[in-house]
Amino acid sequence: MSCRNQLRFYELVPVLSFLGLGGRCRNCKTKISIQYPLVELATGIIFATFFLKFQDIFFFDTSSFIFSYAYYVMMFSLLLIIAVYDLKHKIISDVLVFVLGAFSFLGLFFFSSFGFYPHIPSILQFLSGFLIAAPFALLWLVSSGRWMGFGDAKLAIGLGWLLGFSLALSGVMIAFWIGALLGLSLIIFTKKYGLKSEIPFAPYLILGMFLAFIFELHLFGI
Repeated sequence: MSCRNQLRFYELVPVLSFLGLGGRCRNCKTKISIQYPLVELATGIIFATFFLKFQDIFFFDTSSFIFSYAYYVMMFSLLLIIAVYDLKHKIISDVLVFVLGAFSFLGLFFFSSFGFYPHIPSILQFLSGFLIAAPFALLWLVSSGRWMGFGDAKLAIGLGWLLGFSLALSGVMIAFWIGALLGLSLIIFTKKYGLKSEIPFAPYLILGMFLAFIFELHLFGI
């Protein structure tokens, strides 16, 4: 980004190029942000993890595997973009959230956590997005945006539709546990953060949803 030098193919290999270049531009020696290999690594984990999740389908229904794998990889790659954007700018993009919500709603008719499954969604599945978003919207309303941004509530709608009520509720709980643990660690061990510091919640929420979905965590037995 600093010298505008055109990159060669061997400078674009995910993760490995960053390591081979020592984290610096080959041309001008400017330091390359650690964000790039971390996002590349996270994307690789998403692709590999979803293959493992749906691998049983692969062996007896290849077409179902292709649809399921492509859909969920696309959706969680989009969620990764939302998480990184929120980390960097402390704002959740309305455009990305709208795309997530639209595809999540369509997915209600074709997918479940077990894969490709065309069906008519239940009332709970239709309401899951709004039920998951309601506590976030309430926190935003009560605190006038000090405790929680309204973008988190809008994001939660798509997540509720994507995972279903039980898994999404478990994902929210995991997100708060992770957020509390890391938030306290940042406050205790760094001088940059304090009790009034603004910490983006979308990355925790998305990580919680990812873990709940991959491991089928129904923490509340719903």
